This record gives sequence, structure tokens and C-alpha cells, in this order.
Amino acid sequence: MSSSLSRALCTDYAELTELRASDPAAIARAWQHRVTRPTIRGNGRLMIVAADHPARGALAVGSRPTAMNSRTDLLDRLRAALADPGVDGVLATSDILDDLVVLGALEDKVVFSSLNRGGLAGSSFELDDRMTAATAASTAAAKMNGGKMLCRIDLDDAGTVATMAACAKAVDELAAHGLIAMLEPFMSTRVEGKVRNDLSPDAVIKSIHISQGIGSTSAYTWMKLPVVDEMDRVMDSTTLPTLLLGGDPADPDEAFASWEKALALPSVRGLIVGRTLLYPPDDDVASAVATAVSMVR
Repeated sequence: MSSSLSRALCTDYAELTELRASDPAAIARAWQHRVTRPTIRGNGRLMIVAADHPARGALAVGSRPTAMNSRTDLLDRLRAALADPGVDGVLATSDILDDLVVLGALEDKVVFSSLNRGGLAGSSFELDDRMTAATAASTAAAKMNGGKMLCRIDLDDAGTVATMAACAKAVDELAAHGLIAMLEPFMSTRVEGKVRNDLSPDAVIKSIHISQGIGSTSAYTWMKLPVVDEMDRVMDSTTLPTLLLGGDPADPDEAFASWEKALALPSVRGLIVGRTLLYPPDDDVASAVATAVSMVR
């Protein structure tokens, strides 16, 4: 029997709901008894799957507006991805991570919590992205590896400074626990009322310089950056360890090609990808994950 299966408190989703109703304290016990691992081991490369989009109300994948509506379907996809030994771990909000830990899917895996999900997709307050999910304290208590923050910077939106201040506080709190603070920065603007990220190389560079100065220490700060044109020039703007994000590309094959090229850059430590791997056009999660793993390894 595998260590993952032997540590699972539930084997199906009905049992999971029953556990939540009858013994909610079991979730904390599962976190304490989980087999943990250091963030970096072996060759230092990381392959992380991401699933924190739903908590911000972002449920679409490509042309499928309700792709992420089903929680059990998402959990099936995450468990399939995490079953690949080349996948180091996961980034998600507490609700998803709690499900995964009692299902035994997080044994010997790197785990990143997602902190700020208050900037709901499409809202008037989207750029005031407050900390409404995990905290540094909860991340440390669950023996996770770190926490991730989205930091979108819109020079025309006053909500940006509140987001930056919240991120600075979280960076310091995570560092105080010796945990990674992963920042995902963008220069953003509203186009016809919708927030759009500027993916030009110079805009990404500017976002890096602003965000890597957040907090009173950068000792535990990592970057989570999009793959854009001129990545060699983009990566020259930071000395911080960086994971490449996957986003929701129109052409997965084109995305895979761009990741492979960017992974050759020295400060890039791996991939942190969500919808591209979890919801590929052919729904073959295992194959999409295996392709990404082969690039990282």
C-alpha cells in the first residue's frame, strides 16, 4: 500500500463531506501527520500545479466559461496530476488543500497556500486584492512550504496600494516563519471595464522591480512570472528564484514551446501551471502533466 493511500482519511467524496460534518478536527490532524518535504531537493527544479483560481471567481478555461464549476472534477484532475512522481506539489486555497490532504494526495509534496483572493474577477474592487484566504500563521501551522500572492499594479487604481501593503505585511510574516513568499506581479489596466495584464517585456520588468522591493526582507521571496517575449532580458531584472506561470493560453502547444525555451534561463527554477495542465483541450491530464514534467526534469 502506498504511503499516500495509507494516510488517506477518505477514499471518496461522500466520505470527505461526512468527515467535514462529523469530525472537522481531523483536517488539522491530517496536516500534522502528513509526510512533508523541503522545497528544494535533487536538482532543485520544481513542477507545481496551481488551483487557486476558483476562490477569485475565475472559473473559465479558454472558451469554457464554467469549466471549473465542479469541485469533484477539479479534485479528480488535481489527484491525477499529483500522482505523477515528477510533480513536486501544488498551490491552492485552503478549501482545496484541506480536501487533498484528507484524500492522501499531499504526502511528500511541496505545498503553497494562496493568500489574497479578495480581488474578485470582474468586480469594481478587483485591484484591491485583500488577504481573504490563508495566512502566514495558518501556512506555518500546516507545515506548508510557503504562500503565494497576486500583486497586480494599476497606476490608475487606488486599490493597488492597499494590495501592495497587504502583500508587504504577508511577505514579512512568511519570512518570520522561514517560509517562501511567492509574488506574482503584473502591470495591469482596465480596458472597457475589464482588468488586463500588460505582458510586454518592459511592463513585466517594471512589475518585477516594484514587487521585489515589497516587504522588509527579500530573503524568502520568490517570483511567479509569465512567459513573455525576450525572457532573457526579463529575467535579467531579478536575482530572485523564479517559477514560470502557465496562465490560460489559447494554444497549449505554443505555450509548451515557450516554457521549454524559458526553462533554460539560469534563475528559472521550474513551472507552476494550472489550467493548461488541469484542463487540456483533450482532457488528458496525465499526458499534459507528463509533457510539462519532461521539460522541467
